[in-house]
Amino acid sequence: MRNQRIQSFPWVHWKEEFRIAGEMGFTKIEWTIDSERFLENPLLTSIGVKEILRLSDRHGVSIPSVTCDFFMENPFWKNESQPIKKNLLSILNGMQQIGARILVIPLVDNASLVEQNQTNEAVIYFKSFEKELALRGLQIAFESDFDPATLSSFISKFNSEYFGINYDIGNSASFGFNPFEEFEAYGSQIINIHVKDRILGGSTVPLGEGAVNFKTIFKLIHEFGYKGNLILQTARADEGMHVEALLKYQHMILTWQKESVNEN
Repeated sequence: MRNQRIQSFPWVHWKEEFRIAGEMGFTKIEWTIDSERFLENPLLTSIGVKEILRLSDRHGVSIPSVTCDFFMENPFWKNESQPIKKNLLSILNGMQQIGARILVIPLVDNASLVEQNQTNEAVIYFKSFEKELALRGLQIAFESDFDPATLSSFISKFNSEYFGINYDIGNSASFGFNPFEEFEAYGSQIINIHVKDRILGGSTVPLGEGAVNFKTIFKLIHEFGYKGNLILQTARADEGMHVEALLKYQHMILTWQKESVNEN
């Protein structure tokens, strides 16, 4: 854990992670952008973009999506002095250059939309980027703490060609949401999935040790015909055994996927 956070951009080792991922058999990485040294993030610099493309080609690891914790840490709908339009444009430009297609915007924790005026402001802001998304062939996926009905109402305000939902399995379990109700409400609009396990009302834990019923989740994923990415956003391993933990999680996911197919 770095800076008391499970997830943050790996400034020291980001180049090395391409090699490690390739050697492990992983073909995709979800990029992270947070507040720390925002303008220096490799995705936002010409030199960084060239290095990302070089490493991606060398190790056979692509970046299909970017999760933008920057907005979670600086929600403009709660503080007018925070992120301006050019910040998001710079991210979209970088994504287009490296071939990333989905930008995950977390509307949780510090960025949770708790008042109607905040929701209205967020809707107006992100809808204003529809033309930019269309020009670049990109999509925005919202990750939210809304209950199923409210999230369904929220996402209905957007053009489904350019906006969808990032389904965080662990977060939903922690909030106590019913997965059947979730998929019924917006399953067809899920365009990215974070695989995680959390305790009910609590923190992230290793897969299989929290409140998630993974067999049910993967059965629903299969039934709704989801064909997108499954991004591991799991608890960090004890004693730095991250490679071993990721390989174990990969095996668990493949098993759940296989079982979900065989049950139908």
